[in-house]
Amino acid sequence: MNTANPAFAHAAPRTLGPVARSIHRIHALFARIPEDAIKLLARVSLAATFWTSGQTKIEGLVLDPIGWNMELGAPRVSDNAIELFRSEYALPLIDPTLATYLAAIAEHVLPLLLLFGLATRLSAFSLLVMTLVIQIFVYPSAYPTHGLWAALLLYLMARGPGVLSLDHFIARRQQH
Repeated sequence: MNTANPAFAHAAPRTLGPVARSIHRIHALFARIPEDAIKLLARVSLAATFWTSGQTKIEGLVLDPIGWNMELGAPRVSDNAIELFRSEYALPLIDPTLATYLAAIAEHVLPLLLLFGLATRLSAFSLLVMTLVIQIFVYPSAYPTHGLWAALLLYLMARGPGVLSLDHFIARRQQH
């Protein structure tokens, strides 16, 4: 019996009424959702989100995991992205050109690390910091979206990447 819900912790399923038994069965079914699948979905979804954002900052290389577009070439930060960091994003205490380069690099490297589950907790923390900067300085009214990102990033920081990750593979190899 799943004792995660205190309402069902003291009653055996057969002593419950039909509605409570149905709710208990549903809770038990949900408890079977593999946590590693949730972790993988969080990693893939966040990686796609940040990678796609990073792709808007560069020219010369297009690797679009959502639209399945691909153009190989030498990536370079776009003038449009620098202008956005100069005007719309306008972060305090950092040069717009430097901020553009840092964001473009972070939004390409960190999602790849997250996708493969390598240095997952550190990558999630770094993306959380980026999310907080975006929330505070750039788009303060986008807290519903940033809250979802933050929740998933915090979950990965707390629970790790799961068994379908390079972090898990490396940890298992170090144990042997």
